[in-house]
Amino acid sequence: MEATQVMTPKAPQAPKEKRKLPAIRLPKKGKKWVRRAVILAVIAAGVYWFVFRSSGNPGLAGLAGQYVPDTVQKRDLTSAVSGTGTVTPIESYYLKPLVTGEVLEAPFEVGDRVEKGQLLYRLDAKDAEMSIQQAELSVRQAQKSYDDLASNLTVRASASGVVQQVLVQRGDLVSPGTPIAEVADTSTLMVVLPFHSADAQRLSAGQSAQVTIAGTMETLPGTVESVSSADLVGNGGALVRQVKIRVDNPGALTAANSATAAVGDIACAGSGSFEEALRQTVVAQTSGEVTSVPVTAGSSVSAGSTLATLGGSAAQSSLEDLSIALENARLSLQRARDALENYTITAPISGTVIEKNVKAGDNVNNIESGSLAVIYDLSYLKLEMNISELDLSKIQPGQPVDITADAIPGEVFEGRVDRVSINGTTTNGFTTYPATILLEDYGGLNPGMNVSADIVVERSTGVLSIPAEAVQRGDTVLVPLEGCLAEDGVTIADPSKAEERAVTLGGGDGTYVEITSGLNEGDMVLVPAQAQDGMGGGVMAAAPAGG
Repeated sequence: MEATQVMTPKAPQAPKEKRKLPAIRLPKKGKKWVRRAVILAVIAAGVYWFVFRSSGNPGLAGLAGQYVPDTVQKRDLTSAVSGTGTVTPIESYYLKPLVTGEVLEAPFEVGDRVEKGQLLYRLDAKDAEMSIQQAELSVRQAQKSYDDLASNLTVRASASGVVQQVLVQRGDLVSPGTPIAEVADTSTLMVVLPFHSADAQRLSAGQSAQVTIAGTMETLPGTVESVSSADLVGNGGALVRQVKIRVDNPGALTAANSATAAVGDIACAGSGSFEEALRQTVVAQTSGEVTSVPVTAGSSVSAGSTLATLGGSAAQSSLEDLSIALENARLSLQRARDALENYTITAPISGTVIEKNVKAGDNVNNIESGSLAVIYDLSYLKLEMNISELDLSKIQPGQPVDITADAIPGEVFEGRVDRVSINGTTTNGFTTYPATILLEDYGGLNPGMNVSADIVVERSTGVLSIPAEAVQRGDTVLVPLEGCLAEDGVTIADPSKAEERAVTLGGGDGTYVEITSGLNEGDMVLVPAQAQDGMGGGVMAAAPAGG
């Protein structure tokens, strides 16, 4: 503050000879003017005295009444980043139904401790089980369609025999029913012979027979295969019945040969031609292009031997369509099985049941029912606190946090910084970052309570400190010298006897600041009176060392 300098005019010189002037009587209005002049003169004299009395340090002339002294002493300082927030469980889960049905079981109550995977609800799953059965049938049908087509692309012999004729060649286009090859079983021949009806009635399947080859008169053993029960009119009008006899082919017999036979002493009434025991025309079962024919006429084949292979773009496209249909059916079955699991509802986390909104016998709807129950994991509480971008570099995981709540006055709870997210939020050009704080021992704190948190950046024990407001620009303080203070030690008696002193500062807590050099314990400094009043009015201050 600059002192105000008042200029006083010089007094006029007295005359050499004194002349006695007549007395003049002032009017009442003139008397008032004189009194005002006297008052102004007294004020001017006071200003003159104050200014020139403190002319030794005119910049300190205005200290009286604006500053109060404070003592340099040792204190415990805590540097912290402060904020507020609401404590919540470390994890919470609102249990919602994914299906519709009647609740059959709900074996828990509010306040119970439940473990992850524990049964909470079981719903009636009849509809889901029926859906699974339908889906399984769809898979079987799709699998059969695929397997049939894949199998039909390979044309196979249904029994052993000899290829009599190949009816297609490579490159031919075929459709269902197109003949591919003729296969006959020539290892066993059949001959059908007429026997007189009366004789035939004495024959039965399985009896041995002697077969005589026409022309060579060679005889071969045979077996009665069957005896007809119907009478026919034979040569000469006699009644006959047909008897089928099986003969093993020695290798030379063909359908061109004929023969007669006798069963015991019963001879046939005529001759007949040999025929193969099995003759078939193998046809295509699906459309496609013949890509290979691995047999020729005369080739011996067994049951299941490949006669031809079909392919081409149309056949492959059809096979691919059936493959896709099969996969879709399998996915539908899996969805149905997954849906069945939703009828058994288990605890997704370990914790305490806070709410139970549905009981056994209730019907739930996956859209309208809301939450069935609420579970809190109360092993920890957590607090989300926004950190200013200016303080972000000070915050590290693991730092201690002092937490207080208006709902529980006088108690301080200890937490720790768990993590700081770098996903900041910018509002009006100012960015904050969320920090997660965990509390393991939270006493009477309950989820939802509003708290204040101080993240401890640094703690200093027993360091010299002064009120932060005592520090002036340029890291200087005002130190009262001898005679500056009145006898009461508080009132500033002589402002000129205070000096500015440079100091070196350390850390601080916002209310007090550490002094590392420039002052000693017990020294006095001047603090702005308004700041001191504010500190005395409830501003958090550091504790004196050892207090």
